[in-house]
Amino acid sequence: MSQAAQLNAQTNAHADTPAAAGVAVLGRVLISAIFLLSGASKLAAPAAMIGYIQSVGLPLPQVALAIAIAVEVVGGIALVLGYRTRLVAAILAVFSVATALAFHANLADQNQFIHFFKNIAMAGGLLQIVVYGAGRFSLDARRGNA
Repeated sequence: MSQAAQLNAQTNAHADTPAAAGVAVLGRVLISAIFLLSGASKLAAPAAMIGYIQSVGLPLPQVALAIAIAVEVVGGIALVLGYRTRLVAAILAVFSVATALAFHANLADQNQFIHFFKNIAMAGGLLQIVVYGAGRFSLDARRGNA
């Protein structure tokens, strides 16, 4: 067995422990929190969000709002549950980068700079989930797709 294959086998064996599975759940919950809170805030103040979407020049702001709410709420819940986790994490990663570019691209503004790179960092964490999956404690694992 090659050295890389041995290292991969050791990493996979460690990732299958109950402690690692618990950390995977915690990670999914923590990264989902921002999407769930953001979706809830959009539901609470749709008119303000439509105005914000219009202010950046995106077309069909009502449709964009509905899509954003669906992605954030449904995606956040699916990620917490570990349901179709790799696909959901990929969608949320793309969504995070798209919203960074559409809403936080004014990097001269320190607040927008922070939000831009927060979204990029979230995409990075989500890509880790795409690669490594949901872990043992997930609906995917029950379906044999962890």
